[in-house]
Amino acid sequence: MKLKYILYTLLLVGFGLLVFYRISENKSQAASGGPGGSRGGAGGGKGGGGMPPMRVDGVVVQPQEFANNLTVTGSIEANEQIEIRAQVSGLIKSISFQEGSSVRKGQVLIKIDDTELRAQLSQALTRQGLAAENARRAGLLLQKEAISQEERDVAVAELKSLQAQTQLIRAQLAKTTIQAPFSGRIGLRNVSVGGYLTPETVVANLVSTDPVKITFSVPEKYANQVKNKTDITFTVAGSNVKNKAAVYAIEPGIEATTRTLQLRARAANPEGFLRPGSFANIMLPLTTIADALLVPTQAIVPVQNGKKVFVSRNGKAQEVMVEASTRTEKDILITEGLKAGDTVLTTGIMTLKPETPVKVKVSKTSIN
Repeated sequence: MKLKYILYTLLLVGFGLLVFYRISENKSQAASGGPGGSRGGAGGGKGGGGMPPMRVDGVVVQPQEFANNLTVTGSIEANEQIEIRAQVSGLIKSISFQEGSSVRKGQVLIKIDDTELRAQLSQALTRQGLAAENARRAGLLLQKEAISQEERDVAVAELKSLQAQTQLIRAQLAKTTIQAPFSGRIGLRNVSVGGYLTPETVVANLVSTDPVKITFSVPEKYANQVKNKTDITFTVAGSNVKNKAAVYAIEPGIEATTRTLQLRARAANPEGFLRPGSFANIMLPLTTIADALLVPTQAIVPVQNGKKVFVSRNGKAQEVMVEASTRTEKDILITEGLKAGDTVLTTGIMTLKPETPVKVKVSKTSIN
């Protein structure tokens, strides 16, 4: 029986010691501001004074040269392009070009049958010769006072009328020969030898593709930043090759419906790689800023009144309102709100609050 009471007594003493230890431990944690203590709760309500600093990434803003480039789309056009048509109607006597070939300026492309016009010219020349002889005789007779001045004037007028008819027929004959007005590449023909050609019929397209023109538009707000002779780069679909061109013409006025300004550049195309009608992705340089402040785009937080960023000052996050301008693929240009040397936070910005302790891992800013 005595052994039984001794065991009960030891169990009670052990339980009492355990209870005493737990109470002492809880009091110790409360006194040191640990979990569950009233001091820890109060400290957490004052900007996280008892919280470990939040690990974030950031960049130190440094002035750098920034080329303000504008990306727009445009279209490639031939330097010269026309539809070959006839000026007179008639049967096609010969075709002197190959489809898809290069032709030179003045080269004969189409010959229309001119048999009837040549007959008319021969008849007109005969009448002109007779009228010239009559006018000569009338001049001699007038000197002898055998005819009046009026009769001599009638003979001269008849000669001039026939000369004009002859010139008209010669002009019609010249139109039966269709020549290339400029050097270029001719397209697919729509006529055949022996066919009847009219001024409404398109024989083929003739284009000059070296150089080519690039036509594009920029928003109205950039109108004062574009200049003539500006060098641009562009790419076309299916190729990553960067082609160069130079602006040579600017429309004097803004397009009212689209609020854009139209420009035109010229690019060399000796190999014919650039085809008229293709779309072009254009990089147009506007201005160069020597001491621009750039921050990564992910650092910008849109808010109701504009944009803000978080910067690290004295080991804590601070909220700063900024004014932003041009955006590139990676960065955005800051015009107001930041100064050189500021550390802008780039991660954790959606969970940051002002005065939050932060530990920043600084990386270099990108340079464009």
